[in-house]
Amino acid sequence: MSFLEALARARREGDLSEVVAAVPYMRAMGMEMRVDEEGVLGVLPFAEHHIGNYAIRAIHGGVLGALLESTAAITVLYTSESVHLPRIVNITVEYLRSAKAETTFARSRFTKQGRRVVSVRTVAWQGDAAKPVAAAQSHLLIG
Repeated sequence: MSFLEALARARREGDLSEVVAAVPYMRAMGMEMRVDEEGVLGVLPFAEHHIGNYAIRAIHGGVLGALLESTAAITVLYTSESVHLPRIVNITVEYLRSAKAETTFARSRFTKQGRRVVSVRTVAWQGDAAKPVAAAQSHLLIG
């Protein structure tokens, strides 16, 4: 199945698994993107290769950044009419607390949308959405 067919099916059925499978680094990290009543939910099931600090068993900051960036891009792709994965113009990641060796979730919301650039705020958490472990503000090029 082509990327365009997977995207059309995802928008029709709300199943992003084939779209995620088409992005090599998302597939390698084991990321999942789910659609629920609130929109796209990024899920990073814990894997041992995500550890960046073995002394405290914390997830590597780059892994968290990749989850935040991927969630933002897939949210924009899923909710727009674009047929291309949005390109990151810039991203600023805020590391708020150590992310433990457990499943991490992320959700994005649009803060501003223009014709070609979208601003997105993405927050990642573990267990309790009220206690985020990281957040990002990103600008993505669409179209």
